[in-house]
Amino acid sequence: MFKSRFAGLGAILALGVVAGAAFAQDKPVAGEVKEGSLKGKTLTLVSYGGIYQDGQAAALKEFVDKSGVKLLNDGPTEIAKLQAQVESGNVTWDVVDTDDLPPYVYCGKLFQKLDLTKLDVSKIPEGQVGECSVPAMNYGVVLMYNTEKYKDNPPKSWADFFDTAKFPGVRGIDGSGSPTGGLLEQAFKVAGGDPRAMTVADIDKAIDVVRKLGPDTIFWKTGAESQQLAESGEADMLMMWTGRAMTAVKNGAKYAPAWQDWLVVMDQMTIPVGVKDTDASYALLNAYLGKHAQEVLAEQTSYTPINSDAQPKVDASVAAFLTNTPDRQKQGYKQNFKFWVPNFAVAQEKWSALMAGN
Repeated sequence: MFKSRFAGLGAILALGVVAGAAFAQDKPVAGEVKEGSLKGKTLTLVSYGGIYQDGQAAALKEFVDKSGVKLLNDGPTEIAKLQAQVESGNVTWDVVDTDDLPPYVYCGKLFQKLDLTKLDVSKIPEGQVGECSVPAMNYGVVLMYNTEKYKDNPPKSWADFFDTAKFPGVRGIDGSGSPTGGLLEQAFKVAGGDPRAMTVADIDKAIDVVRKLGPDTIFWKTGAESQQLAESGEADMLMMWTGRAMTAVKNGAKYAPAWQDWLVVMDQMTIPVGVKDTDASYALLNAYLGKHAQEVLAEQTSYTPINSDAQPKVDASVAAFLTNTPDRQKQGYKQNFKFWVPNFAVAQEKWSALMAGN
């Protein structure tokens, strides 16, 4: 009797192991995709162009080849365009790369709340998975300066960037879209404020510091334009994305970074509300999070991979602009998300007025 019961228990346990194995196989693994699973389907990835979007396309090549999907690229990402698509019920963007704040501001409105059972986020650094987004990569906004102009007295911080008396010259600032919270916090520090204690009224004070840089300030609209400004020497100090900064230096721009308080940034990968094939969008996202895809992305762009297992093979010029080393992490400055998310609309309105010359 005992033996038969034991045998029966063994059979039940064996069935449990088989069922568990089947369940484990169904659980997504970052980077994996079933052969031919998306054959005949088309997906559109929206991003910011240039070497970054080229790198994303290269990172997804294995996914495209294996799944059979046709991948289209569009951009740049514009919230107004996405909003029009969602409101009209005709969403043509399947996965959208955005700035860091919009997925928090428009979560559940323009961007879907993610079903994490359809994604493997186990290799993403702690604290970087949002309710409506996963990181696209990690990178920085860094102060780049003309080494020939400033020579033995280079700027060392954002305080120097805003000091036109001590460091005269043309400034280049990101005017491509949404305001950069980290930059406005640095400007507010120059005005004598504490960024961790900012109020809505202080946004005007921060923007006024930017405004006082003067009419020679260039508000670049694309990463390519910022790179051109460095390579031509037209701007003496530049706020630049690390990928564009790296490429400009590789192309001969006589610029160097001032790493103190570089602005910690991560683009976000999202799925819009109302996409036609949600499962296909999840498949692309999960492939993008894979070790190999993230290695390719880093090797192509210099942006820091978000898969903790990734070990990109990069030369010294690229490694110099990766942001995940202990030294870089110590020097980085993280914006106050808790302030900017509820005050995003106000900041956007005031920033847009500055961009319009008001």
